[in-house]
Amino acid sequence: MLKISDNVTIPAREIEISAIRAQGAGGQNVNKVSSAIHLRFDIGASSIPGFYKERLLKLKDQRITKEGVVVIKAQQHRSQEMNKEEALRRLQELIKSIAVSPKKRKPTRPTRSSQRKRLDSKTKRGAVKLSRAKVAD
Repeated sequence: MLKISDNVTIPAREIEISAIRAQGAGGQNVNKVSSAIHLRFDIGASSIPGFYKERLLKLKDQRITKEGVVVIKAQQHRSQEMNKEEALRRLQELIKSIAVSPKKRKPTRPTRSSQRKRLDSKTKRGAVKLSRAKVAD
């Protein structure tokens, strides 16, 4: 069972975990042992609340397929158990990241002094550039 928040948990049966051989250098350990973990989590078929599903599906993340399946591959560690924990941690972080709703932006106006400073700096810069111009005879 994966705990997302106090009232949201994902049952272990909804997360499909399979062991695969890791890629890259590593010699005998990589060639013989299936220590990498391939995690699959179907968003549509899961029991998480609806707004979690909507936000996850709207998320532009390369780990989420067009069919709405989160695919995470963990192969940093030598042991299968540590890679499994890493994959579950990444899934938990992904879901927690969309749980927090972004704050609404309050449109603000620049202050009078900041507007004046901006215009003063523009006129000064223009004067500097004008002084560099060729002198007409």
